[in-house]
Amino acid sequence: MEGVKIETLHTIRVSYSDDLYKIVDGLNRTLKERDLMFGLALDENDEETAVFTIYKT
Repeated sequence: MEGVKIETLHTIRVSYSDDLYKIVDGLNRTLKERDLMFGLALDENDEETAVFTIYKT
């Protein structure tokens, strides 16, 4: 991905749920043509909190 600029548009912390990845996967599959990418990670300090990030590529 050399030369690809990725811009963070928004980050939000939400309560973790086992099914959150399904939403992120659906968003990534549906909106990749619009140069949007979505990320999900566990908060490093609180495993009950997920960090959801929206990127523009």
